[in-house]
Amino acid sequence: MSTHHETDVAIIGAGPVGLFAVFECGMLRMRAHVIDTLDMVGGQCAALYPEKPIYDVAGHPAIDAQDLIDKLAQQAAPFDPVYHLGQQVTGLHQLDDGRLRLETSRGQTIVAKAVILAAGCGAFGPNRPPLDGIEAYEGTSVFYMVQRREAFRDQRIVIAGGGDSAVDWAISLAEVAAQVMVVHRRAKFRAAPESAARLDQLAADGRIELVVPYQLHGLDGTGDRLNAVIVADLDGSERRLEADVLLPFFGLSMNLGPIAEWGLALDRHTVSIDPSTAATNIPGVFAIGDIATYKGKLKLITTGFAEACQAAHAIHPLVHPGEALHFEYSTSKGVPGTK
Repeated sequence: MSTHHETDVAIIGAGPVGLFAVFECGMLRMRAHVIDTLDMVGGQCAALYPEKPIYDVAGHPAIDAQDLIDKLAQQAAPFDPVYHLGQQVTGLHQLDDGRLRLETSRGQTIVAKAVILAAGCGAFGPNRPPLDGIEAYEGTSVFYMVQRREAFRDQRIVIAGGGDSAVDWAISLAEVAAQVMVVHRRAKFRAAPESAARLDQLAADGRIELVVPYQLHGLDGTGDRLNAVIVADLDGSERRLEADVLLPFFGLSMNLGPIAEWGLALDRHTVSIDPSTAATNIPGVFAIGDIATYKGKLKLITTGFAEACQAAHAIHPLVHPGEALHFEYSTSKGVPGTK
């Protein structure tokens, strides 16, 4: 496998916004290589909630996250993007001719005329609850994300957390699990009001047990198989919950990683951009999606899609200098290279 590549645009991040950027660049006859730390395309949509519906993508009253990713990958496919998955961009350097050289954790070098950061909130991982020996159960009885709810059919499930992920998955898994118990340190949940109301109704109907106010205290099992989750209330009184699975939903730990060392203008854990072009303070580097920020920014997939369009048009003169770009609707020009 070649370790050196040259392309028009290098896109860091293969989530929904990065995939749409491939399409937008392709529509302007710009080739793209895409790098992502995950070993699959889709970003958080594919890794964390592939079966959860998304309701605010235009034209789709509801679409499961994985279905959205599949359609975006299909949309990008005519432009033959090259994916470098399971690796992190570790270095970014400006060359004398203005191009940018990216280096990855797998020894790949990619030279591009422009770079688009579509890395979401950077590298992410779950916040692990501080329970002794939890590592022994991870991947067999303890999971930090649900990729297929069918995998939990007929099991006794303890869900810990009080946010949207905990509440949404409790509601969803109640349809397939033998038992769902939700552990939270207070009776009030930090979820969308309609979801919290649905949770309360399922609890009233006996389909979900709300274990409140309690917190995780310990695990009991054999080998890598869980037998019970031990919880404790605010006074330290313990309770044993017989369970096959623990799903702790305590949010994600976000880290920009090497991106934070590149000299970009940062605002906390995001990159400041010019919203009219998505340009950062580094020539040739653009940022779109959740990693990009500006006054009035809305962190929506739809916003990221629009930023991908802005970035592609701003990059065009870098890839095709001196060539006039006449804006045309896709209904008029079609998709280049397809019938």
